[in-house]
Amino acid sequence: MRKDKEEPLTDIERRSHISEVLEELRTLSEDHVLLIEGKKDGYALDALGIAGDRYMIQSGGGPVDAVQYVEGHGGKAVILTDWDRRGESLAEHLSTLLGPKANTDIRGRLIKYCKTDIKDMESLDTLMARLGSSDN
Repeated sequence: MRKDKEEPLTDIERRSHISEVLEELRTLSEDHVLLIEGKKDGYALDALGIAGDRYMIQSGGGPVDAVQYVEGHGGKAVILTDWDRRGESLAEHLSTLLGPKANTDIRGRLIKYCKTDIKDMESLDTLMARLGSSDN
């Protein structure tokens, strides 16, 4: 019998899925610019052990300047904006400007596994700690 609605994931399952996404992000951060909104997002990434070249869109001059930065630093980016209305709009704009050079999959998967608890990148480390992750 097929269920009309998927069963919600347990915290253990969510932690496992988020950990997989974060491991992929660690790998991508070696040759992609991580596009984040602000300093607190960077602090969360630090706490999760994710290094790499980052560009803070808010203080860096906005989406057009972010694209220019990406072009000058390898040409590939991972969009990691928040999943509130402003972050969604910013992600769409960046994705349009960068085209296939932008990875939006990481953000999409983080939203899928985190949106019931948090709405922004800066809270990701706190969520992982709450879920009992060994990634932080």
